Amino acid sequence: MQPDFWLDRWRTAQIGFHQAAVDRHLQAYWPRLMVPANSRVFVPLCGKSLDLLWLRDQGHWVSGVELSALALESFLAEHGIPARRRVLSGFDVYEADGFTLFCGDYFQLTPALLGNVSAVYDRAALISWAPAARESYVEHLTFLTRPGCETLLIAVEYPPEQMQGPPFPLTRDSIENLYASRHSIEELGRHEILELEPRLRARGLTELREVCYRMTRPQQSASRYA
Repeated sequence: MQPDFWLDRWRTAQIGFHQAAVDRHLQAYWPRLMVPANSRVFVPLCGKSLDLLWLRDQGHWVSGVELSALALESFLAEHGIPARRRVLSGFDVYEADGFTLFCGDYFQLTPALLGNVSAVYDRAALISWAPAARESYVEHLTFLTRPGCETLLIAVEYPPEQMQGPPFPLTRDSIENLYASRHSIEELGRHEILELEPRLRARGLTELREVCYRMTRPQQSASRYA
């Protein structure tokens, strides 16, 4: 998807992907990653997700990146979070207690800007990219992290002929192709969710599930992204 697509979604409040509660899979599976308190957790394409608050409340420092300033400013305003805004390396950066939120192009982030990331939470980022763009997204995410980093990924599966994403379906084989060369992969759980998604049923889906994965980068890596 082009940047204008997502910016227009935020401008016109077409944000059906935004959840009105903390994600239940995040709460159920995050403890399996055993991320120490005070670790930096990165949330790509974070929007104004309530999951950001939940992660901070677990004792983590939360860094997010989002294309839409409206999304980030709404998050801060809706939760009464005072923040300092500054411009840094082409990003508008919002700094608040427990948060560093970057407004700008995900692909322009660097490890120096992001800091030492111990874990990644990806609920709506990878499934927002069309298949042709996924490899670039994952390669850059690996560049931004380090050996030992843990990722909680929430994917969706559905018959691809039934709906044009986003969200785009993401099979186990696709995940293996994207991650297996530099990560170990553990499937944590599969959940049928069609009855919970009337918006997607209306788009023609007859089956829909969320599948949660834990990905771990080994401590030693031969990749140039180590």
